[in-house]
Amino acid sequence: MKFFLIGLPGSGKTTLGKQLAEKMKLPFVDLDLEIEKTEGKTIQEIFAEKKENYFREMESKTLKKFCSTKTDFVMATGGGAPCFFNNMEVMNHAGKTIFLDVPASEIALRLQKTNLTERPLFSKLSSEQLKDKIEWLRSQRIHFYRQSNIVILENSLDEILRKIKD
Repeated sequence: MKFFLIGLPGSGKTTLGKQLAEKMKLPFVDLDLEIEKTEGKTIQEIFAEKKENYFREMESKTLKKFCSTKTDFVMATGGGAPCFFNNMEVMNHAGKTIFLDVPASEIALRLQKTNLTERPLFSKLSSEQLKDKIEWLRSQRIHFYRQSNIVILENSLDEILRKIKD
């Protein structure tokens, strides 16, 4: 089975994805890292040099490549991946999507503890602007996220495992 963790940036997709992959004895895939490998550039460089539209095309192409394989895995997608092209439909067809539904205020606190220059959508924002941007992104993306097979509110590996078994 293929598992896709979706949600806003900072929702815990990579952290919980690695834990889930280990528990399920599956390979872990970080969609953004796969794009960086293919392009030979960081996500920030791709956004700066080729802009977001190019990145979204590469993201969709890379996602579809993984979905078409026979290999099972746990994938952490980028926060916007489900919202472009038919990516959400592709993921739901290929496996199980898991939406990590974390409040914007919690995400803002988490992101403030990270290097925001590594996150193109947030790199130039103040603390107040960061929370506003996260709330705005949520309002734009929630329609796509709610199409997931599983919604996680507790943001814990135990809850994910429990809901996968249901």
